[in-house]
Amino acid sequence: MRNKPELLIPANNLEVLKTAVNYGADAIYIGGQAFSLRAKAHNFSKEEMAEGIKFAHEHGVHIHVTANIMAHNYDLEAAEKYFKELAELKPDAVLVADPGMFSIAKRVCPELEIHISTQANNTNYETFNFWYKMGAKRVVCARELSLNEIKEIRKHVPDDLEIEAFIHGAMCISYSGRCLLSNYFTGRDANKGACTHPCRWKYAVVEESRPGEYLPVYENERGTFIFNSKDLCMVDHLPDLVDAGIDSLKIEGRMKTALYVATVARTYRRAIDDYFESPEKYQSNMDWYKDEIAKCTYRQFTTGFYYGKPNEETQIYDSNTYVNEYTYLGIVGDITKDGKARLEQRNKFSVGETIEIMKTDGRDIETKVLGIYAEDGTSQESAPHPQQIVYVDLSVKPEVNDILRIHAPQNGKVRG
Repeated sequence: MRNKPELLIPANNLEVLKTAVNYGADAIYIGGQAFSLRAKAHNFSKEEMAEGIKFAHEHGVHIHVTANIMAHNYDLEAAEKYFKELAELKPDAVLVADPGMFSIAKRVCPELEIHISTQANNTNYETFNFWYKMGAKRVVCARELSLNEIKEIRKHVPDDLEIEAFIHGAMCISYSGRCLLSNYFTGRDANKGACTHPCRWKYAVVEESRPGEYLPVYENERGTFIFNSKDLCMVDHLPDLVDAGIDSLKIEGRMKTALYVATVARTYRRAIDDYFESPEKYQSNMDWYKDEIAKCTYRQFTTGFYYGKPNEETQIYDSNTYVNEYTYLGIVGDITKDGKARLEQRNKFSVGETIEIMKTDGRDIETKVLGIYAEDGTSQESAPHPQQIVYVDLSVKPEVNDILRIHAPQNGKVRG
């Protein structure tokens, strides 16, 4: 059996980063407030990045910083300054796609590993070898590669060149995420980190000789979402991922909540560990992995390109709706002397409701809300205000870093 691969988890703020550490990440990728392809995510200030790197390193977890925009001339001077800051902060790697950004990173922060983003369209072993010769430590596979292609790449590249691949999360309709739709429709450039996700919008068609006559493509009375892919999920295919020689298993989602990150990190952490302990144990726990991963927000699942080109079954035509079985309430930040949980509340819940305590070790414990108290000790019937600090009395006492969640309303459906 090959070496155990790294579990690489996304984070868009300090809370999510610490959650990823606590729930099983080997490494975390984050973005700064510039040069990152998730500009709508909160992302990290220099001070937050320093704190996050310190916290991760204290727990033996690596931090990779994304700087994977396709740069223009006016980006280069600021990029040089940014990479100098990264050299001071000492993350474990910087992730780039643009050869110009690669050159600046190599010159300005040579002590940092350089990883090549999927945005660079890495689809063959000659490309992997090119980046290796330039000094890259790792190359991220294009989303369009099959497992057989990745296995062939592994055979044709040096053993010390690491291969990273996405194994879970949203799929892009465009080749390796190089999308022009957002820029065309809204002026917000996906290749500069400002994608508005027009692939999730509802479309009609126009016949060439009938300009202005919009013809709905009927799937049902709601129309069709013809660009809308299902989400990638490979939790039940870990043996094939390992056999292909992938060194880092990457989760998509730098705009997701702490609940999403905790759920996916905990599930894949256990699946990977179980498989490397015993393939039989991994198979025997398959129902748990599938049940748990379905508690993430998702659009239905697919295996993407890994087993050949996707067909019509990988698309969602009748809706752009997410499935969301659970609502995130918050993370336990502290426990008072009388056993109340301090919580920065994220969604409404009320006294008398049954909620769940999500543990880092895989346990989910039901508990009843006995009381909710404001910071001044005033009792309240519910916690309706996002980010209010409340103290919660529960029938089962939680621990610091436990996540509190509740079954989602509306039959588990929310708009994406």
